[in-house]
Amino acid sequence: MANHKSAKKRIRQTETSRVHNKYYAKSTRNAIKTLRLSDSKDEASALLPKVSSMIDKLAKTNIIHKNKAANLKSSLTKHVNAL
Repeated sequence: MANHKSAKKRIRQTETSRVHNKYYAKSTRNAIKTLRLSDSKDEASALLPKVSSMIDKLAKTNIIHKNKAANLKSSLTKHVNAL
């Protein structure tokens, strides 16, 4: 267990950011799942910019790696175009 004041504060900050990151990563995963399961091209085309934006925000804040973000966006775009 931490003894220093700064170490205790760091533990609190880490826990807060962990919960925050987990929330946004999970919401993005759910949005990706919704996009992949959509059957109509119109619905998927409407969702794609929103999901891409969510992915970019995760990459910008280092919640996911930038290459993973690029791969996700690429595969989702291919999926929408194939519908």
